[in-house]
Amino acid sequence: MADATLLPRITEAVDAVFEKQVAFLQDLVRFPSRRGEEAPLQDWMAREMARRGYAVDRFTLADVGLGGHEKGAPMVGVDPAGSVQVVAAHRASNPTGRSLILQGHIDVVPEGPADMWTHPPYAAVVRDGWLYGRGANDMKAGVSCMVYAMDALRAAGFDPAADVYLQTVTEEESTGNGALSTLLRGYRAEAVLIPEPTGHTLTRTHTGTLWFRLRVRGVPVHVAVAQDGTNAIMSAYHLIQALVEHTAKLNEAAATDSWYGEVRNPIKFNPGIIHGGDWASSTPAWCEVDCRIGLLPSMDVREAMAGVERAVKAAARSDNFLANNPPEVVWHGFQADGFVLEPGSEAEATLAAAHLAVHGTPMSERRTTAVNDTRYYGRYYDIPALCYGPKGDGNHGFDERTSLEDLRRCTVTMANFIAQWCGLIPR
Repeated sequence: MADATLLPRITEAVDAVFEKQVAFLQDLVRFPSRRGEEAPLQDWMAREMARRGYAVDRFTLADVGLGGHEKGAPMVGVDPAGSVQVVAAHRASNPTGRSLILQGHIDVVPEGPADMWTHPPYAAVVRDGWLYGRGANDMKAGVSCMVYAMDALRAAGFDPAADVYLQTVTEEESTGNGALSTLLRGYRAEAVLIPEPTGHTLTRTHTGTLWFRLRVRGVPVHVAVAQDGTNAIMSAYHLIQALVEHTAKLNEAAATDSWYGEVRNPIKFNPGIIHGGDWASSTPAWCEVDCRIGLLPSMDVREAMAGVERAVKAAARSDNFLANNPPEVVWHGFQADGFVLEPGSEAEATLAAAHLAVHGTPMSERRTTAVNDTRYYGRYYDIPALCYGPKGDGNHGFDERTSLEDLRRCTVTMANFIAQWCGLIPR
């Protein structure tokens, strides 16, 4: 819509209910929706969406046949039947605009020791213009934006002139299966907007991600005669160092990549969890290390996995014990491709115009070394997939927080984008 009075009406509507939006975000944060524990929040979301008059579809990952899709990732210690997804549908009676998916994940990473937070991680404390808590920025802030952008349009007297699907999904932080499940459920649109906390920039590219477990076995002896046994933890460190060197070689090659050549060391390797041993005075008989490594959009997932396995095997051959007791590489969780949003889509142009109208400056872009859900829509289903959202910091760390002023501005921008993309009709 080109009506010059529209944006002021949208802005006024967002401002009028912004206190309610902040309270809504606080409610979201107060749910400790870690992996496998998301159902209470999703049930609450389903009720909230039904109360707004949306047609609500609540289903689980067990309902959609993930195992039959080549991009369904192995789950990590979670029963698919307990992983709940919610889709709230606004269906236009006589669609004249372009349809849209608004999607956000509600799963959060573990908070770590609570005593290392300034505020309790699920207290949703508001202080000095920031809202603190695990998931406040990544990405419950964006979820509140998409819900209240639609609320604001209604309060301004409009409905989208096309179908809009508001989706809250799980598993973004470990497999991506939540996003995939909505597509397998049959939901499609002419564009998707995922409001990850990008600081009002467009994510042009994201890297892929692989999760795997190194499993090492050893021969335990009393530490007094440690030379007669083996130490599985030290053997695991040997493998970790080999993977650090493998990653360095990958980053050397990445210097010529068309999208990531100017990004310093875009492929990240992280040994994130380690368990091993049974007794401080016994050499450990076992060690397991859960790891994450990235890959560029130009790289093949299977070849990247094979590269990890080759590096581990080569390191094992150089160790007297591991050469005869090969370690295992167990693949679980992410097996995610990278993604490039090719420039030039109408969806991107519409978002850029909506951003310019609200912020007064052109929309910039970023190239991230983390993964997000856009790959499912854009790479596999050819749906223009935009990742753009509010601003904050501390993702996956202590004192995660989101800026309330940026939350408000992002909500206005998103409502403006919906209006321009979908068109509007009077309520």
